[in-house]
Amino acid sequence: MTRLLMMNKTTTLSIALAVATACNSAYANPIMGALGEIKPIVDIRARYEWVDQKGIAEDAHATTVRARLGAETGKAWNTALLVEGEFVTPINSHYRSDNSVPGYTFYPVVADPEAYEVNRFQLTNTSITNTTITLGRQRLILDDHRFIGNVGWRQNEATFDALRVVNKQLNNNLTVDLTYSNRVNRIYGPDSPQGAWKGDIGLANVSYQFPIGKLTGFGYFLHFDALPNANFPGLTAAQANPLNPARVSTQTLGARFAGVRNISKIKLAYAASYAQQQQYGRNPTGDFHNQYYFGELAATFRQWTVTGGIETLGGDGVRGFSTPLATLHKFQGWVDKFLTTPANGINDQYGGVTFLTKKLPPFETVSLSYVYHDYKSTRLAQDYGHEHNYQIAAKWTRFTTTLKYGDYQIGTPIQAIPGNAGSLLNDTKKFWAQVEFLW
Repeated sequence: MTRLLMMNKTTTLSIALAVATACNSAYANPIMGALGEIKPIVDIRARYEWVDQKGIAEDAHATTVRARLGAETGKAWNTALLVEGEFVTPINSHYRSDNSVPGYTFYPVVADPEAYEVNRFQLTNTSITNTTITLGRQRLILDDHRFIGNVGWRQNEATFDALRVVNKQLNNNLTVDLTYSNRVNRIYGPDSPQGAWKGDIGLANVSYQFPIGKLTGFGYFLHFDALPNANFPGLTAAQANPLNPARVSTQTLGARFAGVRNISKIKLAYAASYAQQQQYGRNPTGDFHNQYYFGELAATFRQWTVTGGIETLGGDGVRGFSTPLATLHKFQGWVDKFLTTPANGINDQYGGVTFLTKKLPPFETVSLSYVYHDYKSTRLAQDYGHEHNYQIAAKWTRFTTTLKYGDYQIGTPIQAIPGNAGSLLNDTKKFWAQVEFLW
């Protein structure tokens, strides 16, 4: 018995010494310490999308599975490494996945092509006080996604090859966010003629947090290299010209204010933004000046939220205000009829209601939403139509299930004015069913 106790004590002491040695080794070797703190990235989403678009022979039926798999290390010398791959696999091919590629034109576009690529590969350093520096292929989201976003709704998100510096001072109330990028990896994937836009992209976003809300000033300078029509084999010049990213080389300067206040039992959220835009770099479309206005109020009482707003993107009859790096699905209706602003501009007046409950076991939350949009041009008083959006979403542990439906109906027939949206708009219905697992 004494010998057994001595052996147990010796074994316990040996284990303790081994653990201490390993800890000291990790402390002495930052790389081993960083590897010991690796966090996995697992994001898997399966989706079915149906599109019925008037004027196109067949309905689109797109069933796809997307997996983002990777890992992020702990810090070595105040630097962490994140590596993530993205894999989009179509289960069927009853849809047109890329409008820059001829073929499947008898189907509506569902922009979820097959793609296998490095989604993010970035180093993040925090050596400088109150400063985060990120270098490499990364996700960028600024403010409400209206000007800079990752297009997260699509299966293949947009990322940027960039250097980003974020500095926070004055008790974190002031944030200076500066980015330079020379490549945008777009949702169409690396095999598409329009899968990557190259150029010189400068993004400046400076904000200050006041008690009643955050005030942000921004300047976005987009200078894209041209893609010659020869890069789009099989398309006519009329089809290829709008796909040239040099046409959306722009300088956009603006400001945004957003905040939340509690008024009795109601939580009131408010936001307003203004921007002006002109040509930049070697934009071949000539001089233009367009403006942007946005205002929104949302009131939440218990489980109900009512939202109303107006968003205006100007147009001069030749060019509309452009936001090519935005998460466009988030704005102007889920049917995505206005991914490109019409030449005569667009005024979107919308209102919606959301009901959120935590009392439907086994789900943690269940929400039901409805939004109505009314679209008109900013010049010539054209009626672009209206849209109804419906959504049900439920969350259970790490799973989220979503059902969405959008119904766009064109308004009064629009005369064939050059550069007008009339030739692009037609009645369209879309339905989505998806399940996402996030870890």
